[in-house]
Amino acid sequence: MQIVLRGDAAGYEAEHVARLFFPGAELAGADCRLDDPDADVVAAVDHTLARLVYLRRGGRLWWRMETVSRHDTRRRREYGLCRLLYELLKACTGIRPPWGMMTGVRPVRIIHDMRAEGACEADIAERFLDTYDCTPRRFEMARAIADLQRPVLESCAPQDCSVYAGIPFCPSRCSYCSFVSRTVGDRSTQALVDPYVDCLCRELEATRTQVERCGLRVRTLYIGGGTPTSLSAPQLRRLMEKMADCFPLDALQEYTVEAGRPDCTDEEKLRIIKEYGATRISINPQTFSDEVLRGIGRRHTAQDILDCYHTARAVGHTNINMDLIAGLPGDTVEGFRRSLETAISLEPENITVHTLTLKRASNLVVEHRAAAYDDVAAMLEQCTLLEQAGYRPYYLYRQKGTLQNLENIGWSKPGRECLYNIYIMEEVHSILSAGAGGSTKLVTPGVRHGRIERIFNYKYPTEYIDRFDMVLARKEGVKHFYDTCRKNAAETAGRV
Repeated sequence: MQIVLRGDAAGYEAEHVARLFFPGAELAGADCRLDDPDADVVAAVDHTLARLVYLRRGGRLWWRMETVSRHDTRRRREYGLCRLLYELLKACTGIRPPWGMMTGVRPVRIIHDMRAEGACEADIAERFLDTYDCTPRRFEMARAIADLQRPVLESCAPQDCSVYAGIPFCPSRCSYCSFVSRTVGDRSTQALVDPYVDCLCRELEATRTQVERCGLRVRTLYIGGGTPTSLSAPQLRRLMEKMADCFPLDALQEYTVEAGRPDCTDEEKLRIIKEYGATRISINPQTFSDEVLRGIGRRHTAQDILDCYHTARAVGHTNINMDLIAGLPGDTVEGFRRSLETAISLEPENITVHTLTLKRASNLVVEHRAAAYDDVAAMLEQCTLLEQAGYRPYYLYRQKGTLQNLENIGWSKPGRECLYNIYIMEEVHSILSAGAGGSTKLVTPGVRHGRIERIFNYKYPTEYIDRFDMVLARKEGVKHFYDTCRKNAAETAGRV
């Protein structure tokens, strides 16, 4: 299947709508021959006087056309073209996307924004149910999450921020993963880890300096990856000592460390994480099927996950997240349900359910393996078990390439929501990121829809180490951003 786009209003949004129904379709070039009756094509054409969409598939042709007003804005023309294409493809394929024609990754953000602008609940419902053709169930979930998040967002102060430290190493690479991570079993990688931790600690010191110079208040810390516990116990201790030295732990709302892989997370490391102030950890099974674990490249068993979880409880961890993935190769609806039931039986404070996303850099895509379970939507239907067990959805996001255009949802017991996840997804304050591949996101303090700037670290560990002086130099961008924000605020106040 090829996607053909013609005209000013036929762009990314129309392409995305086509991929709701044909996720593997390729965007055709300008030289694509439309007169080939054997070519499968989905097309969207924006003309001065009309909009035309059609689907040619298996030698059959379906099409629709509408006249347009010369006075329509480009945005209205784009929406009209996308809506026409969406309705045609929905009718021809029989597919009903649960999020309708919505293309954004943050549905909950739309509700927050509309409420901030004074929209009534009926207007919000109309936007989701009529404009986007979202299903009532997905809309009600998004609205419930927005309601739960509202007091969290309202409590944010302009000087708040969070700090993220990234560990780009893993014991093995999962087949679905596209993150920049190195396998610690390789000798070349082992030689990188110590100098990497040294640089990361120095960058955390530079981050503390920027926090102090800008008058910021760190609310959450997060050590993620990769797999942070792929570090040796002494390396992990050194990193967490530095975090404790740089940031006042007693002022934090939350401190998360990902201890996701049981094949590198032992009792000693779990004790170090607890000793140095972490208040939340992740132990991520992804599945409790040994067969599926082998299929995705995991070098541990389901029993290893259970043992790691019980060890974490034994050493005193009282806030644990567990990740599951719906749609893993070789899994079934029944198998996913069993994994969900096993996770619920352990009573972790958080259970995050991801839908498998096919990333171009992942082995699943690169090696062209038959990747995904076809009926992943039926897997997500099993999440009613979480509601029955007392968990509530508290954050939600979508990604390009996610199977069947579905979603990732964090579920938690009441009062145990991960604040960092809410902050980063709703972009309510700056996230200062350290480590290879880190992306610092600077958010204008106290201004909704204010300016957002990003500072990127080098992607690969070797480049991060070799060019570390430049990493430190880029950190100066944090103060420049906040100085500019304060200057702009002062000028605006003066004009008022």
